[in-house]
Amino acid sequence: MEYTSVKQIAEKWGLSDRRVRLLCEQGKIEGAKKEGRSYLIPADTVKPADARSLRGKNIPQEYLALFTHVDALKSELSKRRPLTQGELRRLQEEFLIEFTYNSNAIEGNTLTLKETALALEGLTINQKPLKDHLEAVGHRDAFLYVQKLIEEKTSFSEKVIKEIHSLVLMDRPEDRGVYRQIPVRIMGAYLEPPQPYLVPIKMEQLMLEQKNTRRHSIENAALFHLDFEGIHPFIDGNGRTGRLIMNFMLLRDGYPPINVKFTDRQRYYDCFDSHYRDKAAAPMVEMVAEYLEEQLRRYLSILEKNCDV
Repeated sequence: MEYTSVKQIAEKWGLSDRRVRLLCEQGKIEGAKKEGRSYLIPADTVKPADARSLRGKNIPQEYLALFTHVDALKSELSKRRPLTQGELRRLQEEFLIEFTYNSNAIEGNTLTLKETALALEGLTINQKPLKDHLEAVGHRDAFLYVQKLIEEKTSFSEKVIKEIHSLVLMDRPEDRGVYRQIPVRIMGAYLEPPQPYLVPIKMEQLMLEQKNTRRHSIENAALFHLDFEGIHPFIDGNGRTGRLIMNFMLLRDGYPPINVKFTDRQRYYDCFDSHYRDKAAAPMVEMVAEYLEEQLRRYLSILEKNCDV
């Protein structure tokens, strides 16, 4: 790893030497180490987020360092030269295919990543159910709709949730955007969704909490996802809809969308058990933050490579 001095980092970040040394002493600069009376700092380390950006938020101490780190990466990305429209479109297309594959696979869809890409191009995969094809197309359309809502700065509402669900469940026209009328059980899960007559009330309460929340965006998106899946408002498509809503909330607040991977599904399921059995939301909050860091570092890496060309 290449290291640099406090003075060089101070010049790079537009801070005083004293301020950089103080950040090192407080452990707020990732990878900084002390040698004698001086500090050595990794040349590629990211400037810590300004604590003032967190003012007005209720942030549990256990999340403070995590959120500050992710927000520092977000801030660094916003300062870099933006991607060209062609580069951005290519990355969005790749994300959309991977997100659609993973989100559907978690729910039992049998299309592979390559088959998902072909299905989204309008091709029919031999010996694969029509249902799996429709789920891929529906999920894609729902994510594109989420992006459109963000561009138009549409407010979050139950109407938005039902519209997203209607696109996800394109293969079940009678159930699209309609709260369930029968009890449901989630096999193997600890949580017990409420009775159907309570669903509208629970959803109204959940949305009301959103209007008054002072949580950090990462915690807010993670907790909403946990609570939404706990209500399980629809007869089918709750998982896919919930992950799309989570990305709506992250995109709205200036973060990139995340892709909960099929290979991480057991950890993902365990997050719900931790919340509903142990009253611990931290596993889901940390998982969302880790996926955000992964996406932000990926974009920063791409921009750095472009600068080297």
